[in-house]
Amino acid sequence: MMPRPDVARLGVAYRRIPILSIGKDIYFDTRLQLPKLEELHPELPRLGATTPEQKAVERLLSAYIIDGGIFQEASRLLPLDLPLFKDPNYFKDRGDFSGKPITLEALRKIRPDALAEIAVGFDLFETTLLADGREWILKTEKPSLADIEGVWALHWVSGLKGALPADRFSAERYPRVYAWIKRFQEAVTAAKAKNGKPQTLNGEEAASVIEKSAWNEEEKTVDEGDPLVVAEGLKKGSIVSICPTDTGRSHKDVGELLSLDKDEVVIQVETAKGEKVRLHAPRHGYKLRRYDGEKKSTAKL
Repeated sequence: MMPRPDVARLGVAYRRIPILSIGKDIYFDTRLQLPKLEELHPELPRLGATTPEQKAVERLLSAYIIDGGIFQEASRLLPLDLPLFKDPNYFKDRGDFSGKPITLEALRKIRPDALAEIAVGFDLFETTLLADGREWILKTEKPSLADIEGVWALHWVSGLKGALPADRFSAERYPRVYAWIKRFQEAVTAAKAKNGKPQTLNGEEAASVIEKSAWNEEEKTVDEGDPLVVAEGLKKGSIVSICPTDTGRSHKDVGELLSLDKDEVVIQVETAKGEKVRLHAPRHGYKLRRYDGEKKSTAKL
């Protein structure tokens, strides 16, 4: 989440990755990106759930990992001997991003609490959803979106050398969780091999492709009865700001409101070369407000 010049080139202040571009529509947050990708390729087997019960499990796992703090606690377990922790600019940037000062000593102090929360997560999967020996969360033949929502943070933190103490987080203590992580990695590796090597573009090349592309979605409307629309006095064309509600709140994207419903907000901004692009963000986990004229925050070039 350090400053990203390639993203800023697109007129985007949002600092998290991945971001997804389909044509000139740019999507924030995997919670929005994954459903959009499924819509783009309806001919392929679905990853997302199809029954109400399965959809509930999928959404609850997403909320647990992100809103429940598992990912946030996992991010606090980066090994403190990494080179980035020797760079004063890292702490300055992280403090700006989070809105409060961050020091190496502060990170050291919060590690025990973070480990305790991650242990709760490992234990939850070991003793409930995976306890009956199933291979995948929804008892599917292959990993589903529910597996992705549940496993990704545990997969990431368990792969960070030095993040988890071996005596507390081992395959002997959590055999079902580690077997699940292993199966997931094998499925990802197989999918990568099947799809072949993707084309790689540098930032300027990617921006140029995006700017020359068509829109992925037709422009929609603003729900005039939405409580926030009413409270803020918003309408289509209003200038608004959007940002995540947890971290990165000082990096707001400001643009023209194009559409808003209970699930998604879309604003229009300009790239560094003056081309219009649309930014899509989920409603959940993002703050939308009428733009009050404060200076727009952007990732530094």
